[in-house]
Amino acid sequence: MHEHELWLTALFNQYLAGLANSILAIFGMKAENPAHPWQNWIVMELLVFLVLIVLVAMVRSSFSVDKPGKLQHLFETVYTFLKTTAGEVGIHDEAKYVNYFGTVFVFILFMNLLGIIPTFESPTMNAAVPAGLAICTFAYFNGTGFRANGVGYLKHFVGPVVLLAPLMIPIELMGTLARPLSLTIRLYANMFAGEQVTLAFLGLTYLVIPVIFMALHVFVSLLQAYIFTLLTMIYVSGATAHEH
Repeated sequence: MHEHELWLTALFNQYLAGLANSILAIFGMKAENPAHPWQNWIVMELLVFLVLIVLVAMVRSSFSVDKPGKLQHLFETVYTFLKTTAGEVGIHDEAKYVNYFGTVFVFILFMNLLGIIPTFESPTMNAAVPAGLAICTFAYFNGTGFRANGVGYLKHFVGPVVLLAPLMIPIELMGTLARPLSLTIRLYANMFAGEQVTLAFLGLTYLVIPVIFMALHVFVSLLQAYIFTLLTMIYVSGATAHEH
């Protein structure tokens, strides 16, 4: 058993190891240790996924136009903030894209904050999670670019002057392909460092100092979720812009 295996991961490996191995086999993969195929970051990500489903179900079941509850107010505030921010970065018809922005922001935020709860850890401190989110964002902003501009979306790789196309195309391609890497490293590095600092001080001190560093962890969690979402908005803005 892995020495850092969380208790919830241990339960998954005890009762659901066969399910994980079967899923891996479908994709022609095999766990390093078939007896413990579940890893902490996968289990933590699934936990956040389930929590969000429950929260959304609660909001949906108690939705009210006349008397909105506190949870509904919170989600509406997040929606309004993201919609306003999307408009400020230059996205037209921003309401069409807020669903994705909101999903990314809330999902990352909850994963980041999970590390504050004792015996749990933030799945974003594993590079695989930010990488998966970055790949989804890469596919999303390129997809929105093609939907908004058709084949004309490829013109931005050429640059403003056709004669410079042989030079600009490689540069633009490298810049676009570097975006998922940048998103991955930024989120992973900051959350990994923040998690390690918090754990270190929790193990050395009591009460006051841990509270300070847990507050810092909350701030970093919010900031990193916002930065990832903001960069996603900027990429979508550039991809969907129409040349005049």
